[in-house]
Amino acid sequence: MKIVSWNVNGARAREAQILELIATESPDVLSLQETKSTSEDLPTTLYGLMALPEYHARWHGLGGYSGVALLLKRSAFESPKFSHPTFDVENRVVQATVGSRTFVSMYAPNGNKDYGAKLEFFKGLLAYVEAIAEEGRELVIIGDINIARAKIDVHKTHRKPNIIGQRDEERAIFEAILDKGRLVDVGRQLAPDDDALFSWWPYWRQAREKNQGWRIDYALVSTSLAQRAKSHIIRREFGSSDHGPLVVELDGC
Repeated sequence: MKIVSWNVNGARAREAQILELIATESPDVLSLQETKSTSEDLPTTLYGLMALPEYHARWHGLGGYSGVALLLKRSAFESPKFSHPTFDVENRVVQATVGSRTFVSMYAPNGNKDYGAKLEFFKGLLAYVEAIAEEGRELVIIGDINIARAKIDVHKTHRKPNIIGQRDEERAIFEAILDKGRLVDVGRQLAPDDDALFSWWPYWRQAREKNQGWRIDYALVSTSLAQRAKSHIIRREFGSSDHGPLVVELDGC
């Protein structure tokens, strides 16, 4: 199973690139974040009766702000049940349940305007993953989590101990989510010592070209699925968003 996640920083602005990514990667599961569009705003190539017919799709957005999408290939999944967990605010989460497995596309708040609201979001996520784990269901969370998990996940030129996204309390709740949800960070599982594994770069000072960024985009999967993780790639060279697409492959799923 191939899973692709990308914070597009505007679906309408990146329409052709989204279609190129789908054509190139042919993902079984596609998660998009920061779509900044309502369903009605989207180009017909992305949304409509005849658009992307090979995918089940749910677009969940607001005009000009936030928004997520989750697409599941019809040939791989039958009749997914799309919904939104109770902790979802500002159109940031869409989930699809297929059998005993739930896929989640997520765009977590960055907290720069309301840090307290960010912490409340993650408290809600913690309760959510714990409940899923207790039910014995498999979970896949893919998207922009907006926390650099550890010091290694930030280029040395961007490390600031009290900056939002790198604070100890954010990292602590991230670790609690992994622990209580019985989840594995696939990127770190496959590349535990890679100190250049970044997914977001500022637009200025050639940060992307120099690979001076943060890792804030993740594939978090149940331990049973993590055992099948084959590859984890961040396509730094692709697209004009400030994030690179994340491509993950799981064997035998």
